[in-house]
Amino acid sequence: MGQTTGLSNIQVELLKLYGNNVSEKQLFEIRMMLAKYFAQQATEAMEKVWEEKKLTSQDMVNWSNEHNRLESRP
Repeated sequence: MGQTTGLSNIQVELLKLYGNNVSEKQLFEIRMMLAKYFAQQATEAMEKVWEEKKLTSQDMVNWSNEHNRLESRP
């Protein structure tokens, strides 16, 4: 069984990379890859909910109008 560190598996994996010096350009590229990965995961989760709930574009319009009405209340 592995050692318990109190860190998540992704934190442990990223810590392994810290021993390597990377250029600012490489660091930026790594950040972009991570951002794209998590954005894709969020998009896929949203699409799954969208399909399960059979939501439509009109639902989004309705929600945005509800939000605006709430903000305009005194």
